[in-house]
Amino acid sequence: MTSSATTPQSAPTPITVARGDGIGPEIMDASLAVLEAAGARLAIEEIEVGEKVYRQGISTGIPDAAWDSLRRTHVLYKAPITTPQGGGYKSLNVTLRKSLGLFANVRPCVAYAPFVSTRHPGMNVVIVRENEEDLYGGIEYRVTDEVFQSLKVITRAGCERIVRYAFDYARAHGRRRVTCMTKDNIMKLTDGQFHKVFDEVAPDYPEIEAEHLIIDIGTARLAARPERFDVIVTPNLYGDIISDVAAEITGSVGLAPSANIGRHGAMFEAIHGSAPDIAGQGIANPSGLLLAGVTMLTHIGQQDVAERIHNAWLTTIEDGVHTGDIFTPDISRERVGTRAFAEAVIARLGRLPTRLPVVSLGEGSGAISIAEPTKREPAVRRLVGVDVYVQETDPDAEKLAGRVEAAADGLLPLVMISNRGMSVWPRGAPEAYKTDEWRCRFEAPDGGEIDRQTVIDLLSRLAAAGIDFVMTELLHTFDGERGFSLGQGQ
Repeated sequence: MTSSATTPQSAPTPITVARGDGIGPEIMDASLAVLEAAGARLAIEEIEVGEKVYRQGISTGIPDAAWDSLRRTHVLYKAPITTPQGGGYKSLNVTLRKSLGLFANVRPCVAYAPFVSTRHPGMNVVIVRENEEDLYGGIEYRVTDEVFQSLKVITRAGCERIVRYAFDYARAHGRRRVTCMTKDNIMKLTDGQFHKVFDEVAPDYPEIEAEHLIIDIGTARLAARPERFDVIVTPNLYGDIISDVAAEITGSVGLAPSANIGRHGAMFEAIHGSAPDIAGQGIANPSGLLLAGVTMLTHIGQQDVAERIHNAWLTTIEDGVHTGDIFTPDISRERVGTRAFAEAVIARLGRLPTRLPVVSLGEGSGAISIAEPTKREPAVRRLVGVDVYVQETDPDAEKLAGRVEAAADGLLPLVMISNRGMSVWPRGAPEAYKTDEWRCRFEAPDGGEIDRQTVIDLLSRLAAAGIDFVMTELLHTFDGERGFSLGQGQ
């Protein structure tokens, strides 16, 4: 499909469209109708992804032909999809983001008071979420009968890319403040790295205020006083959560668009899911996906069309033409379904809102250049110990320490045993609940260094003694700084 509104001075931009599952086809049809009526210059390639593809036995939810289209167009306009429960299916959204290098998730959350009911009429917050790392790597293990683990991966380069993108976005859009949110009072290495990089990058943007908040109090303040925030940058999981919080308190999650940006491509979608419970009823709000389309048009350099659609949408909201999710008898004038809402927007193309701010997109509103992470000299890395995780059902830490020390036979000192992160030996913690996984920490004496053969020999001795180890982690220092956390209470 190619838009009939192609203009001679501008060739159509190739994009890939996925209609999705649940309400996806309905809201995509409505959104594309508005884009075409507004004169969007698009050459559309359609792909099928999501539930039907999963059911065909393709565990990623995306066939090879779809990848070919994405690598031709570098732009995906995607409706919500459904990931089947169970069966080891991986999230298609995560697969797309990581495979295409879409490291920045940008979610504007704006209140449209008094036309959409909200307690926070002054809210205009943009959440910039790191999109590839953190717990969303999906690296999980069952280690023992009782213990399941998920690996939280944070890289310095990943932190720098997203933090710089947040500041560059703020600069391009005239934003005054960037707030970093982490939990580095607990996760001192992973979240600590994110905070550290934020503090290193912020001075490069002296005109923008920079602040850091712990994620729990930051989320509470966002929910209570969102007007104090401007741009928020945060790791993946926190960003996913707080962007839904922010979208909901604007008046409806159904209004929020989402852009996923990388060096080699971009994906635009609504932040909500496929809502199968209302699929086929023609009542879904297409606004989130439509506004994602507006963001897409801005990204590909069609600001003229994006501005035209956005102002028509604002005028529709002002006129009280609302879908059921935002319909309020005291505010709304007409309750409409998916298609009728799109038709109402189309009827208002060329009009400007009179009370809500008029959208005017300048030259700096398009795609933001992505800076390469700073190259750094590798740190001096020294191997100083090893954590050996042992399965043992007996809750007696003293007894386990005796067995482990006897097996090690002086090769490396046993300095700590912890259970669920809590140090239980040599300093006991009799009140703490103990599961069947124990971390036995061995370190070289007097801050010395060891080699890998020593670790292999240690594991051989433990195995020979019948110590049931299930996992190991090497302990390093980097330029003399410890690259591992202490046990709680150590």
